This record gives sequence, structure tokens and C-alpha cells, in this order.
Amino acid sequence: MRAGRKLFGGMAAAALALSGCSPAAFAPPAPPAKPMRIVSMNPCVDAVLMQVAEPKQIAAISHYSHDPRATSIPLDQALRFPAISGDSEEVIAARPDLVISGPHVSIQTVAALKRLGIPMLQVPVPETVADNKAQIRAIAEGIGQAEKGKALNDRIDATLARAATSAPPVSALIWQGSGLVPGKGTLADELLSLTGFENKSSALGLKAWDILSIEGLLASPPEVLLTGEADLGAGNADGGRMLSHPIFKKAGKRIRTGHFPSRFLQCGGPMIIPAVEQLASVRRGLEAQP
Repeated sequence: MRAGRKLFGGMAAAALALSGCSPAAFAPPAPPAKPMRIVSMNPCVDAVLMQVAEPKQIAAISHYSHDPRATSIPLDQALRFPAISGDSEEVIAARPDLVISGPHVSIQTVAALKRLGIPMLQVPVPETVADNKAQIRAIAEGIGQAEKGKALNDRIDATLARAATSAPPVSALIWQGSGLVPGKGTLADELLSLTGFENKSSALGLKAWDILSIEGLLASPPEVLLTGEADLGAGNADGGRMLSHPIFKKAGKRIRTGHFPSRFLQCGGPMIIPAVEQLASVRRGLEAQP
């Protein structure tokens, strides 16, 4: 096997030499210092761009941001910008000087952009506050707006500082109407911890992202149930059906609840700020109760 690898490496080097190219020739092109036709293929990137980019820099955003059920930015703001899907022809037609995407992009689209020399920045799905701040910084620096990225991260830090509490943690569970529960290792779990809650998902044997039935919830309820409409693929009708179930209504008299819209689970970035503010509001409300 080792000999095969050496042979392959030698053949590759020879091919490059014969073609007059070097490995560096295949490096992706660098974007301009301040791109003026940015195309975003990811709704969470859209949310960051709304905070750190100048509007005139944005050529197009993800089509998800034009969907009221999926957008992480105000719909009226999203509709000011053209929306594109992940189709390479549509992206190229927007004449971008920088494309920013999440990790899930078709190989064909990536290949087409490289072939045309269009710079591309792919960002991962951040799972922690630190990861989200690093991603904000990377995007802001990549579009020539480092100061705006720093300002957004400073606002996140300030929001977290205001939400901190020295009171003992309260057992809580984020449970959407579809039964969706974020568990350990998720951004939502970290935000619970930072705002005075203890995620009960692990005690219930749930995975990082899992589904918990009404029966499972009522068998071992948390002190506080954070819930909202189910608009992450289940649809509002399904969410209303579960939340209005007679059993849940009856048990609701002994389970304290707090509102936590499912849109707070779709993205991090600037969405951390309203999510933390909402969790802090619920926590303060609990402290005010006798």
C-alpha cells in the first residue's frame, strides 16, 4: 500500500511538471479585499451578512430567507435582495465576486465555481458560541468588514453578560410542538447553561437532536418547558395538534412553561442575541415567582 502511494504521488508530480503547472495553480482564487457582489447560499450566512455587510455588497441571498417558515432574518428585509437556490447556473448568473456557503453544497456547483475562477468561502455549522463568533469574524474579514464583525461579537458578549445569573440552575427542556429536543453538544444546550438552566435531555437519554413524545415528556417533566410553534418541517398544524393535546393541557397546570420560538434553533450568529434575551426573560420570570 505504501509503495502504491509513493507511485501515485510520483505520477501526480510528473503530470504537474509535464503540464507546466504547480500545485499552487489549483488553489482557489482569492476574493477581492472588499467584494461588492456577494452571493450567499446559506440562510444562516444571510443573517450574518445582514449585520456585517453593506447592502450594496450583497448580490443575492439564499432562497430559504424568502420563506417565512425558514428565514432567520425579518422577511421584509430579506425581500429587498434577490434569492437564489443552490443551482450553479443561478449562482453564476448573479455574477458574484465571492460566494459564501455552508458545508452542504453540490460537488457540481463547487466545481463550476472553481472552473470559472469565482472565489468561494465555505463555512461549517458552528455548534458553540465560540464557533459562532469565529465564523462571524471569518465572514466579516472575508468581505472587508472586520470592524462590523467585531461589533456584532461584542453585542453577543454583552448580551450573555447581562443574562448571566448566580442563582442555582433550573431544570429545563426545549421542546418544540413537533417533539424536537436539542440535547447536549448543541448551541441551544450551551445557551441554556449560560442563562441559568440545566438541560434535562441527557437525563432522559436523548441524543444531540432527538424527538420526545408527549408521553415521554410527561413521564419525567422538567421544572420548565421551553416551547413554541413547530415550524421546522413539521408545520404549524402539527405543532398546534401536540401542544393542544388534552393530556398536555392538563399537565400544563403543574409544568411551568416559557415561550421559545423554533426559529431560535435554526441558526446561531446574530440569532444568539434574541435567543439569549428570551431565555433570560424566562429565567427572570421564574425568579420573580414565589
